[in-house]
Amino acid sequence: MLAIGEFSRLTHLSVRTLRRYHDAGLLEPAAVDATTGYRYYSADQIPIAQVIHRLRELDVPLPDVQRILRSPDPSTRATLVADHLQRLEAELDRTRAAVASLRRLLRPDPAPLDVELRAVPATTVAAVEDDVAHEEVLGWYAGAMAELDAVVREPTGAPGGLYDNALFEDGRGHLLVYRPTAAPPRSGRVHPVTLPAVELAVTTHAGEHDDIDVTYGELGTWVVSNALAVAGPVRETYLVGPRDTPDPGAWRTEVGWPVFRMAPPVPRGPGAVERRARTSPSSPGG
Repeated sequence: MLAIGEFSRLTHLSVRTLRRYHDAGLLEPAAVDATTGYRYYSADQIPIAQVIHRLRELDVPLPDVQRILRSPDPSTRATLVADHLQRLEAELDRTRAAVASLRRLLRPDPAPLDVELRAVPATTVAAVEDDVAHEEVLGWYAGAMAELDAVVREPTGAPGGLYDNALFEDGRGHLLVYRPTAAPPRSGRVHPVTLPAVELAVTTHAGEHDDIDVTYGELGTWVVSNALAVAGPVRETYLVGPRDTPDPGAWRTEVGWPVFRMAPPVPRGPGAVERRARTSPSSPGG
């Protein structure tokens, strides 16, 4: 039998941690002295303690550790561990994306944004649309685009989406995804929609969408600094995406910000009022 201090040194688990695991029913001592309360462990508990140590290093919650240890089925234990590892990988991907986004934001001399003013004519497309909560956008988008891919046999252009302002401002708003095609079908949620003509300030976001908000911010800054007023939902066009290549570095998304040029300011200075009066249709003698 090993005293708790000896067991601690052998397993690299502190005495305090071993006591906590005992209280939680996760790793109970082989024996407890009824008089002194001292805890004693057996040598065959060392591998169990090491497994617990590794699982906790992976941030597996204590209830999940208990389920893993108490499951008699090796495949069930493997599934529980694999599920947690997938969650860790997803968190790691989010962390990497956040780091990349921060580096982009904090770089001393950001590259100048390439923006094109583009007049887009009215277009009839096959679309799926609904009011969607912001946190549900990715799941909704995947399902809607899968429906479009299934029924639009001959697309005539890249897919895209329209994102209502309320989606960003209120956390819920209208979302429409579409595929251009000569004869938009009706099937399930898919139906024809005519997108109105619009003038867009367009730039291209490279790579995954984890930091597309940075591109949104840069484009919005360009719009404001170039005396353009915003009107209507933002449009995204997916030139290259996961359906085209598994390489996220090759993905390209056009972000189109609806704009119109603001009217020039009213002239100020001597004679301005007189000139305005002479050119106004409602002025006397007009």
